[in-house]
Amino acid sequence: MKAAQLRRMVGKVAAVVGEMNEAQRRMIILRSAPDRYLLNSHEGPKTYHEFLARTSGPLLHEPPASRRRPQAHPGK
Repeated sequence: MKAAQLRRMVGKVAAVVGEMNEAQRRMIILRSAPDRYLLNSHEGPKTYHEFLARTSGPLLHEPPASRRRPQAHPGK
């Protein structure tokens, strides 16, 4: 196996591990979200206090455009 092939393979493995790490992190955030444990979580908050309680956990932020990977759109 040549060095270039080995570097490509290691890069692909690192990308897969990084993607799995990000998926695990997002899953932990979603599982610990306060909305998950409400009886009527599909409804919006009725009071400002309830709104603040629901958004007290860590929020998911999109990465800046410079850090996003271009993705193929399935409908196009």
